[in-house]
Amino acid sequence: MLALAAAVALTLPAPESVAIRHVSVVNVLNGRIQKDVTVLLADGAIRAIGRKIPVKNMQVLDGTGKFLIPGFWDMHVHCWSDEDFFPLFLANGVTGIRDMFGQLDELKAWRTNVESGITLGPRMVFSGPILDGPKPVWPGSIAVGTPEEGRKAVGTLQQGGADFVKVYSLLPREAYFAIAGEAKKRHLDFAGHVPDLITATEASNAGQKSFEHLLSVLSGCSSLGDGWRTNPAPGRSRMQLVREVLASYAPAKATALFALFRKNGTWQCPTLTVLNAIAHLDEPAFRNDPRLSYLPSDVRASWEPANDLRFKAFTPDDWEANRLSFAKQCELVVMMANSEVKMLAGTDTPNPYAFPGFGLHDELALMVKCGMTPLQALQTATINPARYFGWEKNMGTVQVGKVSDLVLLDANPLEDIHNTTKITAVFVRGRHLDRAALDQMRKHKSRLATLPGNRCWGLDVSD
Repeated sequence: MLALAAAVALTLPAPESVAIRHVSVVNVLNGRIQKDVTVLLADGAIRAIGRKIPVKNMQVLDGTGKFLIPGFWDMHVHCWSDEDFFPLFLANGVTGIRDMFGQLDELKAWRTNVESGITLGPRMVFSGPILDGPKPVWPGSIAVGTPEEGRKAVGTLQQGGADFVKVYSLLPREAYFAIAGEAKKRHLDFAGHVPDLITATEASNAGQKSFEHLLSVLSGCSSLGDGWRTNPAPGRSRMQLVREVLASYAPAKATALFALFRKNGTWQCPTLTVLNAIAHLDEPAFRNDPRLSYLPSDVRASWEPANDLRFKAFTPDDWEANRLSFAKQCELVVMMANSEVKMLAGTDTPNPYAFPGFGLHDELALMVKCGMTPLQALQTATINPARYFGWEKNMGTVQVGKVSDLVLLDANPLEDIHNTTKITAVFVRGRHLDRAALDQMRKHKSRLATLPGNRCWGLDVSD
């Protein structure tokens, strides 16, 4: 068994060969359960699944009453620190992350350490710096004001090792379309915010692979026209704008927009976890979360709305507007899922109350609370990320030949989505982390207080 020290950046032993006997395997493609089977794991892959499989010279685990599912992906994170975030990801069964804003050299070094076995951590896909307008929202972004600057930035990111390009809210129209064209030319995906001056229809037609935070989706369903979001009436309060777009919701527009998403293969990463927080941060009961103990005092303080520049000036009407908007966004998520729009689970950790690792389970629970089935929710964190990356032949389901990034649960997640939190073991890159190891990871004390403040939050609150 792998023993973990207080820090996880350590030299690891060789992967183990494990046999899980009498376990139930959850098929996330169709929701069927393959009961009472033996699953053999060796050399980082699933080697056999069946009832009469020899297990000589292997570590044997009793899977009676337990359920085996693929490891989870959190498809929208901002990983500030490998030492602080990796333990919480793995302790919660998150074996893969898509990082949406960070320093390329740092991210590449972390991934190299994970892949070479120096560090225990999740698989990583990342964008590096985001591309924003001439006056970016966040420090560390690449400022883009012209089409030429946009094309040059795409080339710079690709040469620097970025896996994809992330676009952001303040990009000018011409620069956005230049980025889209250059990314396509270089066979590089681009994803992120739908910029303020771009409609949902335009972004989907331009080939933006995923929309984050449902930005532009609600306004794209308005009878006021596609230009409502890009040129809203001046002088409106937040509440007036929300009431106006909600009152103008047009089912036919929604149906047409979702059909366009299907046609173009446009994915949605709703990040309900952070949208829910933005709707309820003013409520003391919401902020009274025992998981705050995993974070240092300065991060806890930064999550208080009075200390956050994005929220400190909010009025009671602004918070109520957010709640109204969130309720409608929940409806749209379910409608899109039932309309076969492709969906991804992402949390936007570490924005307020999007806890590293834990937040993934919050995201799945919110999806089900909104009206998705447990199976639909599970798919957004397992097979759908594999499909998004084109890796479904290698991961995303519990099948022979696929990588052994797996989570062993004490209860069936298809009966209650909250059962995804009942983790008894995690398997990542062929290594077995039992409950004791996962508990030790959760107890790992964060060093976030020593890191530069307010790094890479990556969310605005507009639609």
